[in-house]
Amino acid sequence: ALGVISQGYSDGKIKHVYVDETRPWLQGARLTAWELMQGKIPATLQADDTAASLMASGNIHWVIVGADRIAANGDVANKIGTYSLAVLAKYHQVKFMVVAPLSTIDWQIETGKQIEIEQRPSREVTHIANQQIAPDGVKVSNPAFDVTPAELINAIVTEAGVVLSPSTTTMKNLHKHN
Repeated sequence: ALGVISQGYSDGKIKHVYVDETRPWLQGARLTAWELMQGKIPATLQADDTAASLMASGNIHWVIVGADRIAANGDVANKIGTYSLAVLAKYHQVKFMVVAPLSTIDWQIETGKQIEIEQRPSREVTHIANQQIAPDGVKVSNPAFDVTPAELINAIVTEAGVVLSPSTTTMKNLHKHN
């Protein structure tokens, strides 16, 4: 996704990027914010839960995310919280873009419902920097990914092209490049 953001910034289409911290591993805070700073792209780091109020302000025009796996119909599995951002974007009429290499598309999987979601260790949620923040014995749900349905996605961008309004039919345009 950074390549699209960098090009958009160079072309004057992107003026500022808001980066979600991406809990529980904080990849947005640790990696994405650093990459944007290295590219001298204006960015503001925010807590994940502030995305809704930011979208409600009317100042956000696109949500741009990566993907770990894409089904043949355009459903996308990505870091947990991506689905929430897509729902918020739809509600606030903000466009939602997925940027991923063509190799991310698994043509053998018809829909995102077939993508197995890994449960990560509970300690990632109950502790911060080895400091316990949750009560002993609390049950934890810590999925590594969630699946965003294709109908919430405006565009999937790959090195082979762009698919607008992904579906089983529109994704076939990329399949011929495989």
